[in-house]
Order: sequence, then C-alpha cells, then structure tokens
Amino acid sequence: MAGSSPAMTGGAVSTGTPDMDLQPVWDWFRWLHEATGIKLTIFYDAFDRARFWNGFLTSVRLMAICIVASVAIGIVGAWLQGARFRIVRLLVQGYIQFFRNTPPLVQLYFFYFALGSYLRITTEAGLSVPLVSSFSWAVIGLSLYAGAFNVEIFRAGIEAVPKETVEAAESLGYSRLKAYVYVLLPLAFRISLPALNNNLVNLVKTTTVAYAIAVPEMLYVANQIWSDELNVPEMMNTLLILYVGLVGVVVYVMGKWERAMRIPGYSPA
Repeated sequence: MAGSSPAMTGGAVSTGTPDMDLQPVWDWFRWLHEATGIKLTIFYDAFDRARFWNGFLTSVRLMAICIVASVAIGIVGAWLQGARFRIVRLLVQGYIQFFRNTPPLVQLYFFYFALGSYLRITTEAGLSVPLVSSFSWAVIGLSLYAGAFNVEIFRAGIEAVPKETVEAAESLGYSRLKAYVYVLLPLAFRISLPALNNNLVNLVKTTTVAYAIAVPEMLYVANQIWSDELNVPEMMNTLLILYVGLVGVVVYVMGKWERAMRIPGYSPA
C-alpha cells in the first residue's frame, strides 16, 4: 500500500505519529524493502505507521490500567478475606476460584458477548449500540483475572507477617482497617513483591487476548496490516521484539521497586 499520495508515502503529514525529523529513517526502510524485500510498511508508509502507533499506545494503556486495577483488587480482596462476616469471605473465595480456574479468553467472551449483549442502549437514530466498549470489557476482564491471583499473593504475604506485629498495632488502638493499611499491608506488600512481579509480567503478556474482542491493540492492528500488505513474517517479528521490550521494561521497573522497598535485615520467617 505504498501509494503516491502524501498521506501514504511517509511524508510530513498529521497522522498522530511522532514523525519529527525522522524522514531519513522512513526512507531507509523504504530502501530496505526495495533492496531486500523486507516489507516493514509500519515505518515508511504513513497510514500503516499511524495505525500501528495507535495500536501500540492502546496496548500500553491497556497494560497500565490493568496493572493498577489488578493490584488494587488484590489489596482490597486480601483485606476482605479476613472479614468477620462469613458471607463476605465466601464471596471473595468464589471470585478467586472462578477467575483462577477459567481461561482469560473465555472470561472475555463471557463479558463481551454474554453480559455485553444485555448492556446496550438505543440511539436517537434507532440503532442499538453497546453501553460498554470492547476496551472497557478488556480492562474489566483482565483486571479481575489478574486480581484473583493478586488476592492470593497478598494473602500469603499477610500470613507471613508475624502476628505479634498486628497485635502490637491493635494494642496501640489501631482499628482493623488502620492496622491493615498502616502496618500489615506495607510489610506484606514487600514480602509479596517477587510473586506479584511474576503475575504482572504474565498480565502484560495476557493483554494480547483482547484481540479476540476487537480491541485495536498491537496484535489486532498487526493482523490488519499483514492482511493488507502480506508481510506476516515482518509483522510477527516486530510484535515479538516489542513485547520482549515491554515485558523487559516491566521487569526492570518492578525489580528496582522491589530493591527499593526491601527492608534490610527483615525476614518474615
């Protein structure tokens, strides 16, 4: 699709991509295609570059929101597991078992096609449109999926904190909630970080299943591009490199965070 119009030739057009002064770079990829047949249109074709860039940003946004939401779910769920009311504990346990023991793709299909079919509104033109977008369903489904694992991760961290620490906080007049927020959670969070890191890395990789419900993330957009341009090997290798890079960034940041939060000499054993 390397046409002759300005919008399709990688020129200085308003496509939403960070063109800056990178035209020599785009021209080099065009030369690479002409010389070797390696067809990386996402660099030298402005249209493909714009839609792939938007797909990349959508993937990063999906990953970031799901990471934050799943950690919040894990923190709240771990606290509710110690609730005085048995029904609350049973509800949390049921949530954990449901989301841990079913595939994330099946969960997304359930939210998008089953629940989504009931959550629709009718526009003034008489059209029935979804009340919740596919991106929002992906955020909900993936956050709940990873959050179920995070609840158990934080629960294990809480159980590793010596009971004497909690008793000391309660003896100082802390309520159950305040003892959890100010004493128990900070210690449990540090203990849980290694396992939490693994789960968040897995979450970053799992976001690709959002492709199945038409979320325009990287895999979905890449599929559109290789269908148009017939450059499957180039796009698959590009996806591999980008996901390795994104996971590497998460591992690096979480590793630095884990080292920064480590308490010298503290051992929960």
